[in-house]
Amino acid sequence: MKYTPAEASKLLRTLTEEHGNLKERERSLDTFGAFANEDLDTVRPEYDYNDYQAKMAELEGKIRKVKHAINVFNVTTALPDTGGMTIDEALVYLPQLSARKRKLATMSMRLAKERLQSSRTTTAAVSEFKYANYEIDAAKADYEKTSAEITAIQSALDLINNTETFEIDL
Repeated sequence: MKYTPAEASKLLRTLTEEHGNLKERERSLDTFGAFANEDLDTVRPEYDYNDYQAKMAELEGKIRKVKHAINVFNVTTALPDTGGMTIDEALVYLPQLSARKRKLATMSMRLAKERLQSSRTTTAAVSEFKYANYEIDAAKADYEKTSAEITAIQSALDLINNTETFEIDL
């Protein structure tokens, strides 16, 4: 069946939740407590070990297939207008860009000359200053450029995630 990346991600989340729920149900049924004088068969909860193992294995197989299909799609599909960058590369690049944007935000807001306030300078006859050792306007321009690049990549990912499809054989 064909899925968009967004649909495949939702399917993966659903399968993972179903697996977790099944695991939790099994954990509550695989042992039980009873008093020494109780008949074990009357207090034993209904639990079929083989059935649970088969259901878990089936879900795990589906999860593997969906994850693999998503991974193959991500490493083979190039984003439009990015010079051939694959989705996989973009998913690595976006956190790098975000870190750069945070750094540039700080640098672009810095004053060219800033008075230092410390116990040493308050008693000195001459004030001490800290100076930016770069062009603040260049940092502002790079901040804007980085923000625009993040937006462009995110928009390209949104487009691909909701329009392209790939096959997942479940």
